[in-house]
Amino acid sequence: MNRFFYSALLYLLSPLLLAYLAFRAIKSPDYRGRWGERFGLAQLKPTDLLIHSVSMGETLAAIPLIRLIMQMHPELSITVTTTSPTGSAEVRKAFGDQVQHCYLPFDLPWCVSRFLRQLSPKWCIIMETELWPNLVELAAKRGVRLMLANARLSAKSAAQYAKRSQLSRPMLQRLDVIAVQTQAEAQRFIDLGVAADRVTVCGSLKFDLSITPDRLTLARELRQTWGKETAPVWVAGSVHPGEFDAMLSAHKRLLAKWPEALLIIAPRHPEQFAAVADVVARQGFEYVRRSDAQAITATTQVLVGDTMGELLTFYGAADQAFVGGTLIENGGHNPLEPVAMGVPVMVGPNHWDFAQITQMLADAGGLRIVSSGQELAENLIQYFKQPVLCQQAAKAGLAVVEANRGALQRQFALAELLLTRQTA
Repeated sequence: MNRFFYSALLYLLSPLLLAYLAFRAIKSPDYRGRWGERFGLAQLKPTDLLIHSVSMGETLAAIPLIRLIMQMHPELSITVTTTSPTGSAEVRKAFGDQVQHCYLPFDLPWCVSRFLRQLSPKWCIIMETELWPNLVELAAKRGVRLMLANARLSAKSAAQYAKRSQLSRPMLQRLDVIAVQTQAEAQRFIDLGVAADRVTVCGSLKFDLSITPDRLTLARELRQTWGKETAPVWVAGSVHPGEFDAMLSAHKRLLAKWPEALLIIAPRHPEQFAAVADVVARQGFEYVRRSDAQAITATTQVLVGDTMGELLTFYGAADQAFVGGTLIENGGHNPLEPVAMGVPVMVGPNHWDFAQITQMLADAGGLRIVSSGQELAENLIQYFKQPVLCQQAAKAGLAVVEANRGALQRQFALAELLLTRQTA
């Protein structure tokens, strides 16, 4: 399939895009507005630099890079786009009106063309793997210089690109700079037709996650307000449907040994907040919802983390963590967040989006891979029975984070080269 047939197929399927938005809007109020932005109909001001950061995880990784660019180039006007409401919320929280923000439109040629005509950017930085053929092609034709930052490419994704080489190869060859996370991923890009001199291994921006002293203090104070200083506390973070029962099953086994134990269960998506609370209630746990601001008592067994922006604090207030999207075939979420808060972490076997990071942490002893709720419970119990092992795992994970910092400066150096070159 080439780009012509790809675009024709998108046009044929465009009614389904409206159906998709309507379906998401039923589950989440965050999808009920700003539809015009999805079709390139927003009224936007021209910008120098366009940065696309996709969803919450990519946005959190991008924020330090964006701040550094703003600090070193205050003369630049910047537009930051996302595709998800959670990513949008992070952009607004981090930058307010310092940057222009909207959703990236669907990759329909007329939507993308109108979007680019309004913005007329000189440069575009795309985070991680959010590559859209029409966006890349139409931007390049307008002379926009393109950088793929914090790039990752799993073997599975590379195989999919290879199957669709008529579509993917021209797109990848349009990229001027690729700041890739690992050598293995660099080789995958090269094997797909990217010139080697355009690919630079920089490491992952996620290792440069900045944990402020205020965040650590807030986490400790939160634990104290719960009255659970000596009780076992663990977090199931960024969990998805299909994982809820496994988390609660593991917690039941924990409660059999420590009745005062507390589970903080935080779904990945806001539309699942009510659903997980219903599951917790049906299974008979004594629980509170964080959004209700109710006090946690000695008999509270589960805290439903149904707020945005608090997951890092929850990790810091806990003794152990499980990172979701890994017991189902999702690819997982960032295990470095709990590790950076000084907490040993567990994930399931489906962690391909963070394969190297997971392996590095596992090799160092800061992470364990579990295949079921039962295995999760066994590991939780072992760590709670042997707090010295838990502390050793936490220190091992922190050591990996510290040893791999520096990607921010390396990727900024490449962005600086991009920004100081004239457009074609």
